[in-house]
Amino acid sequence: LKELTEGIQRAELELQQLDIQEKRVMQENGPANADDPTPQEIQRLHAIQQHFGQERQKRADYRAQALAQKEQTEKLKIGSEIVQGTLERQVDVKVGDDMRELMNVEVLVEDDKIIAIRG
Repeated sequence: LKELTEGIQRAELELQQLDIQEKRVMQENGPANADDPTPQEIQRLHAIQQHFGQERQKRADYRAQALAQKEQTEKLKIGSEIVQGTLERQVDVKVGDDMRELMNVEVLVEDDKIIAIRG
C-alpha cells in the first residue's frame, strides 16, 4: 500500500509539473505576432500540446491503475497472498527431470524475505 500511495502521489506531482512546463514552453515558443501566427508557429504549438498531452495521459493512466490496485489491496485480509509478478531463473536440468514440475514453482515472499518455495 505504501508503494502504491507513493506512486500515486508521484504521478500527481508529475501531472502538476507537466502543466507548469507546458505553460512555460508554450510561452517560450509562442508566435511572434499573437494576432497573426504563421502556419509553422501554429503547427509547432500543436506539436507541443500533443507531446504534453501524451505525457499527461501516461501519468493519468498510471494513477488510475495504481488507484484501482490500491483499492483492491485495501480489501485484502492480513496474510492474504497476492501475485506480484513473474521471474525468470536458471535451473540445472538432466535427462529424466519432470519439466512440468520445474516450470511451475511459486516463491512466497513476506516483507522482502522468501518464506516458502512451492513446486
